[in-house]
Amino acid sequence: MDAIVMAAGKGRRLRPVTERWPKPILPVDGRPVVATVLRELRGAGCDRVTVVTGHLAQQVEALLGDGSAFGLELRYARQARPDGSADAVSHGLAAGAEPPLLVVTADTVFRRGDLARFAAAFAEAGTPGAVAIRRDPPPGPGRARVDVETGLATRISAVGESPFAHASLWGLGPELTSYLEDLGGPPFELLEAYQRAIVDGLRVSAFEVGRTRDLTDALDLVEENFPYLSRSQ
Repeated sequence: MDAIVMAAGKGRRLRPVTERWPKPILPVDGRPVVATVLRELRGAGCDRVTVVTGHLAQQVEALLGDGSAFGLELRYARQARPDGSADAVSHGLAAGAEPPLLVVTADTVFRRGDLARFAAAFAEAGTPGAVAIRRDPPPGPGRARVDVETGLATRISAVGESPFAHASLWGLGPELTSYLEDLGGPPFELLEAYQRAIVDGLRVSAFEVGRTRDLTDALDLVEENFPYLSRSQ
C-alpha cells in the first residue's frame, strides 16, 4: 500500500521555532516526528511513500534522503502554497502515489503499531475511505468530531456530542479522489472532502486508535521531550 505524508505546513503556532526549522523535523522523544512516522508506515507495509513538502522543504528532504534508511521507496512533491490538506494530497497523487493509500500528517506520533492496525483494517473493510478516530486528545478547538455508527463515520463536524476526534490519519480509495476537487477554500481540506462523500452515500470506515502525541504549540515541544531528556541524564 502507498502512503502520502503531509509535511508542508508552516507550523505558525510553533513560531519562532518553525521560522528556523520545519515542524516535521522537530522531535518527540528526541526523534524527528517525520522519521517516526516513516518507520511506522514501513511497519504497516507501506513501502512506497510520497512526502509532500513546502515550508523549509530542503531540510525535510535532506533528513529523509531517498528513503533507503527507512527501507522505503521515497519520493517528494512540493506544495508551493499552504492550501490545505486536500491540496497536499492532490500533489501527492500527481507525483505518482496510487490509491488505495494511507494519508498521515508529519506532526503526529501514533501509539506503536496503530498505523499498521489501521492499514490492515482499511484493507479488510474494502470501503472507499476510512478515518482514524481517538478519544485522547478529545474533540475540541482544531479537532473535528466524528459521529460513528456500526463502524462507519456518519458525520465529521466541529459540533456534536461524539466522544471521538479525528486523528489525522485517513484511508483513501480511488472512489474518493474526485472529492478532492471543487472544495471550499483555500484552504482545501480533506475533512470536507470526506464529509461530502459521506453525504453522497459513500461508506467511510472509522477505526479507533490510541492516544496520539501532537506538536501543536511550543509547550507541546517541551512536554513531549521532557520525559526523554529526564531519562537521558
